[in-house]
Amino acid sequence: MLPLHLNKTRPGWEFEIPPGASWFPAVLEISGPLEYHGASLMAEFGLIGTITSDRILYDDGRFFRMLGGVLYQAAVLCGLDENVRLFSNCGQDMRGEVESLTADWATLKREGLCFIAGPGHVVELRYSELAREREEILRSSVPPLDPAPLLAGRSEPDMLLLVFNSGFDIRIDDWRRVRARAYCPVWMDIHSLALAKRVGVHRDYVPLPEWREWAAGVHYLQANRQEVACMIGRPERWADGGEIELFARDAFGLGVQAVFVTMGKDGVLVLTPAETRMITAPAAEVVVDTTGCGDVFCAAAMRELVRGAPVFEAAARGVTLASRAVAWAGLRQTFERAGLPAGQS
Repeated sequence: MLPLHLNKTRPGWEFEIPPGASWFPAVLEISGPLEYHGASLMAEFGLIGTITSDRILYDDGRFFRMLGGVLYQAAVLCGLDENVRLFSNCGQDMRGEVESLTADWATLKREGLCFIAGPGHVVELRYSELAREREEILRSSVPPLDPAPLLAGRSEPDMLLLVFNSGFDIRIDDWRRVRARAYCPVWMDIHSLALAKRVGVHRDYVPLPEWREWAAGVHYLQANRQEVACMIGRPERWADGGEIELFARDAFGLGVQAVFVTMGKDGVLVLTPAETRMITAPAAEVVVDTTGCGDVFCAAAMRELVRGAPVFEAAARGVTLASRAVAWAGLRQTFERAGLPAGQS
């Protein structure tokens, strides 16, 4: 058998013929996970977001202090043995904690991780059963990401994610440059982009008419019902089914291929130009902390899409993993348990 070396470079994957072997014309048709000498070839994901230090308080008195933000997606993907290139700003005061936490994340590439003087992005989160959404106070933040490491990259990831963990994560002009260079599919999670850009006080949800500028050219768009409400200009209440349908049509006109509207314990509403389905979440036996569940969904669904799964199947697998993640607390457990069979996690 002729050995082939896989060279994953932009704009696609190429197969290099070893020295001494003669070239012959061939067509390779590949479906499902690639295998090379019995091992699945790992995909590579580019993650753009902010590393946060979260202080989380629940009405029943539970309190957690932990790292978060874009590290949730990284923890899932690294836990599933996928390559991750992280592009993020992080406070210098958090450096030791970040390096200790990720020391055994063997597939994490840190060249795009930049430590900024100061405490970093510190967030207080309060969850209440009486409120539609969690309350957030941003105590300190980091500046927007410098896109230079992204633009200088020699290889193209299999999928690129932009998640707004702060709303300050990257400037729109820089995002346009990154997006224009990307040949791979792009996933965007609106998240904190829908919050008022305030530090030191409660961050209200605000109208977000500029969402179209951010989403143009994106393939997969993620938001919750509150964030959709902000994008349609009505942040005072959740978007209803009809409004979500109209919003999705608007997104499809920008080139979006699928919209994922997360609905907490109810699951995820998935909309494509051809079909809409509600992917229900399995009932959780134990709920420890719901922070990061949308991020877990995102990472698992992205992985399945890269491996060739249809949109609805990818979403279903993402929902399943997210429903398990409510029994976990923090990034270490997320990394350690993401790859375990359901009965062991």
